[in-house]
Amino acid sequence: MAARSLGHGVGRLLGSLRGVRSGQPVRPLRGVSVPRGAASGLSGSAPAAAAAAQPGLYPALSAQAAQDPAAFWGQLARDTLVWDTPYHTVWDCDFSSGKIAWFLGGQLNVSVNCLDQHVQKSPEHVALIWERDEPGTEVRITYRELLETTCRLANTLKRHGIRRGDRVAIYMPVSPLAVASMLACARIGAVHTVVFAGFSAESLAGRINDAKCKVIITFNQGLRGGRVVELKRIVDEAVKQCPTVQHVLVAHRTDNKVHMGDLDIPLEQEMDKEAPVCAPESMGSEDVLFMLYTSGSTGMPKGIVHTQAGYLLYTALTHKFVFDHKPGDIFGCVADIGWITGHSYVVYGPLCNGATSVLFESTPVYPDAGRYWETVQRLKINQFYGAPTAVRLLLKYGDTWVKKYDRSSLRTLGSVGEPINYEAWDWLHRVVGDGRCTMVDTWWQTETGGICIAPRPSAEGAEILPAMAMRPFFGIVPVLMDEKGRIVEGSNVSGALCISQAWPGMARTIYGDHQRFVDAYFKAYPGYYFTGDGAYRTESGYYQITGRMDDVINISGHRLGTAEIEDAMANHPAVPETAVIGYPHDIKGEAAFAFIVLKDDTSDSDVVVEELKLAVATKIAKYAVPDQILVVKRLPKTRSGKVMRRLLRKIVSGEAQNLGDTTTLEDPSVIREILSAYQKCRDKQADAK
Repeated sequence: MAARSLGHGVGRLLGSLRGVRSGQPVRPLRGVSVPRGAASGLSGSAPAAAAAAQPGLYPALSAQAAQDPAAFWGQLARDTLVWDTPYHTVWDCDFSSGKIAWFLGGQLNVSVNCLDQHVQKSPEHVALIWERDEPGTEVRITYRELLETTCRLANTLKRHGIRRGDRVAIYMPVSPLAVASMLACARIGAVHTVVFAGFSAESLAGRINDAKCKVIITFNQGLRGGRVVELKRIVDEAVKQCPTVQHVLVAHRTDNKVHMGDLDIPLEQEMDKEAPVCAPESMGSEDVLFMLYTSGSTGMPKGIVHTQAGYLLYTALTHKFVFDHKPGDIFGCVADIGWITGHSYVVYGPLCNGATSVLFESTPVYPDAGRYWETVQRLKINQFYGAPTAVRLLLKYGDTWVKKYDRSSLRTLGSVGEPINYEAWDWLHRVVGDGRCTMVDTWWQTETGGICIAPRPSAEGAEILPAMAMRPFFGIVPVLMDEKGRIVEGSNVSGALCISQAWPGMARTIYGDHQRFVDAYFKAYPGYYFTGDGAYRTESGYYQITGRMDDVINISGHRLGTAEIEDAMANHPAVPETAVIGYPHDIKGEAAFAFIVLKDDTSDSDVVVEELKLAVATKIAKYAVPDQILVVKRLPKTRSGKVMRRLLRKIVSGEAQNLGDTTTLEDPSVIREILSAYQKCRDKQADAK
């Protein structure tokens, strides 16, 4: 293993790790049922899991999961996870109060399930392949190495005052040390909150303060797409606003020196002092594992809380059955760990299953548009899981970049983060997969914890339709609702997508605000979990996701509340009013379009527009900057003062002739004003081309 595998300066650490080849004493696994190892030494299928994997049993198992959840999930939990103490109650859930609890009385440690059990059987099996920014410099990390690194990091956290229940912020790009940081928190019972390393100092500070984090773990710098990202500088700016932060642990991805202040601690040096053994905390099934902040329809991001056993079980099972993962496969999810996809299908699901998981540090087009496929060829990836945004981007570069590389190792191609359009699906299937790979268009959310609707698992040989999520996973019982809260029966119908029954992987609350959790997900349709998405049910009973139903837009697979963007622009002295909407975008899926009203004495609107873009990039992130900002005299409002964003969406989408009911507008002539301004903007853009 290369010395710089966990960040440039970890040579000493890994040298010392290689010195303990005899292996650390691994905690005896006391479980209700430990999966039998396959010939490779990896976890094989336990009885219930094996049954679930048999395609012919899919209809019967789906029915059992819906009709008798206690029997279905109880057996799977016993067979799949390593327990310290058996649970006494499978589930206790009540959607009316937002109460969700699974495997009550049970105790376990997530890091033991993800590391120790595999180290006992096959310590030198590769856990992670770090596909670093520069092609051809990948580094492989075994389960033994990852466990020892995790333990050293866990001991470092403990030495610096982190205890069970404390919150730790992780502001790092995709890397083995970031994975070890997550698992180290899990090992000692601390709660991690990973913040996407593209967020601004202000966004980072807001999340740290809401979670009351005591420690931040970061790198001196990041590398992405050939560019250096000044992570430590962003953390320094954020920490000025974070009174709860006691220490900043700084690892090194590059040789460049960065400012080290009173709170800053060089992480590798501290880890080098620690033992590669750390006794795991025995955690209750419903103790908090992590929080992950996601956007809502209000301006304040919400800390979605996931707990231990139910989340781990659900991610492990969906990883195994949706992607048909087999022992020895190389699983390539190219998501960032700052998002739920990275948590569930880069880290927890694959590692619980003893898989080899790829960590992708770079971008789809660095150094060229063949990067994904060159990586597939070199690493021999079997399952590839990425965002439709990236597929749409690469599609425009043509087929040559794909066909240049051998993709024969691929068996499954998956998409995540947003509905995939037909053209992108067809290109992924026909060109990338040569028409032979299983296609899984997956639907799920930060709040669901793992995949809820996907074409697989299914009955053997069951059809897969293009650009459609199709089949609910075991235990997911979808219903469609109309505007009056009534269930929509039958086929060829649309409605608000709700789920009528709890499942183990779902979120438990919003940190510090359970009432907001209830209001957001269980109030609109009492007795049901409301996803916020609309869906269409086909003649055959399959589900197709039609998009968001609230003021949340999906930019390149990342959810963002329009209110967040509006708030970021609202402080500009020349801008009294803003309204942001989402509109279709060829590459991103959706993009933000901002309508702004300027004060009468504003002299240079172009300057204001540029200042607003900078404000959004600074307060949120660069990806949140609206693609278009249009200056208008006023916004369309009802008599009560509510902005009618629906009309703005119609204008931008070219549906101005079909505005629907406008009788509640305070002054209908505002539509003509906005249409005129919008047309002038389009004409100006056309002339520029």
